[in-house]
Amino acid sequence: MCRSIKTLRPPVLPGEATEEDIGAAALQYVRKVSGFRAPAAHNRAAFDRAVDEIARATQTLLADLEVRGSGAGKAREAGEAAAQPG
Repeated sequence: MCRSIKTLRPPVLPGEATEEDIGAAALQYVRKVSGFRAPAAHNRAAFDRAVDEIARATQTLLADLEVRGSGAGKAREAGEAAAQPG
């Protein structure tokens, strides 16, 4: 696997992953899978789209994970419940 991709969830990463952390991991993943460090012009749109989709999926994954003992998942659920109208 790609050695430059680091674990982005607590407690491995202190605090929450930033958009930059997630974007860098998504870029490294697409580079590894595609075999291109930088795509040719005719592949740029597909490459960029893949990075964006993987970054969104990663954000969703990290938001949905419940790390036992951290309370992070429960805190998110409480925030969502409070945001829903009556």
